[in-house]
Amino acid sequence: MNPTIRTLTLALFAAAGCACAVAAEQPAPPPEEHPVLGQIAAAVSAAQMQATVQTLVGFGTRHTLSDTQSDTRGIGAARRWAKSRFAAISQDCGGCLSIVTPAQTVTGKRIPTPAEVMDVVAIQKGTTDPDRVIILTAHIDSRVTDVMNATADAPGADDNGSGVALVLETARVLSHYKFGATIVYGILSGEEQGLYGGKVLAKYAHDQGWRVETDLNNDIVGGNRGQNGVVDNTRIRLFSEGTREAESAKVARLRRYEGGELDGPSRNVARDIKRLAEHWIPNWRVDLVYRVDRFGRGSDHEAFNELGYPAVCFRESAEDYRHQHQDLRTEDGVVYGDTIDHVDFDYLAKVTATNAIAAAAMAWAPPPPDGFKIAGGVSPDTTLNWQALSGPAAGGLAGYRVYWRDTAEAAWTHSRWAGTATELKLPGVVIDDWAFGVASVSKEGFESPVEYPGPQGAFWPPAETDAPAKP
Repeated sequence: MNPTIRTLTLALFAAAGCACAVAAEQPAPPPEEHPVLGQIAAAVSAAQMQATVQTLVGFGTRHTLSDTQSDTRGIGAARRWAKSRFAAISQDCGGCLSIVTPAQTVTGKRIPTPAEVMDVVAIQKGTTDPDRVIILTAHIDSRVTDVMNATADAPGADDNGSGVALVLETARVLSHYKFGATIVYGILSGEEQGLYGGKVLAKYAHDQGWRVETDLNNDIVGGNRGQNGVVDNTRIRLFSEGTREAESAKVARLRRYEGGELDGPSRNVARDIKRLAEHWIPNWRVDLVYRVDRFGRGSDHEAFNELGYPAVCFRESAEDYRHQHQDLRTEDGVVYGDTIDHVDFDYLAKVTATNAIAAAAMAWAPPPPDGFKIAGGVSPDTTLNWQALSGPAAGGLAGYRVYWRDTAEAAWTHSRWAGTATELKLPGVVIDDWAFGVASVSKEGFESPVEYPGPQGAFWPPAETDAPAKP
């Protein structure tokens, strides 16, 4: 726990005259430092990712409608190469990855005649809670100025060779560890033609019955020089929805009354990533952007949001639009095109470490608890309760940690260890003035993302018939 949070928590309870007898009866919380996360960050190789992007650029174009038969050019060759990289990684870890290639034949505004959109997906199955899934994604397809031009050279070094390199490198690093939950690494097609690859994988996840805890999507994550010429290699932007896209009208009415506009599960995943990455990566900041994505643009995480799954999207600190979606050319002394010389691989290594740390910590942690509720209207105290974890996740559980913050604060500022209890009273904490959350904690001290109370904050919301109505 952050020392400031601990100090504020203790001071608040002292002021309220709380003897904390309940907390004293509970076992002490597990350790909060996890050097293994630092080891994971250090294992990321910038050189390995540079080699990956160089290979991807070498396919000439990876446009979704480009050649699928050639062994050296086009989307087909690139996908087969990505599959071979997953196979090599799996061989190194004793067959720890299962590789699948879900596909759909689609048509649309940017795919006028039927074409197959295929994803290349590696699954690292969890040991104790395999149905709970953390997904990392990036699209492999590229484009030039004319989105329908499937033959011109479209190197796509940053958009989105950088993301593909990140997913492959994360798989290489994390394949040396075992996790309770399943981690899925997805290399997607069809993003530039209508976000089709995300839809293919999101549907596959739904059809497989996966309990998707989050999708960490990476799209344009290797550049650190903005179009204004300013270099910033100390931060990454992280976009997330606040209100779940799949929210029903009934839940929306409840949220309007009880709050939660800034606390959908995607937003709390983003907060958790920021907490982890800034602790373990020196001179690094994760900037939370309270939007699904940039204005007028999108990426594959949106398909997961559409199905109600938590999902976030990483974007480099500042973009240079002369090196995105551009024909290779020079005009008035300005060089255009998405070439490898505009990718900073040391910067990309930091973004990759951020993803790897987040995925590992979530896969080692228990899931957020179900059935989280709060009460305290017309009272000086707030009472929180939730359902005890059951099934595979319960075996590794140490307990739960409750969080709260001022409703206008971006990050959680106060916390209290609840032990294995499933109800906690906060004397002197008025329900009207704070936002609340709860996280599950493993015996090793790995902590789930914080969950906000009610169906508006639930990672796996209840059926609509069970959702409470507005008072």
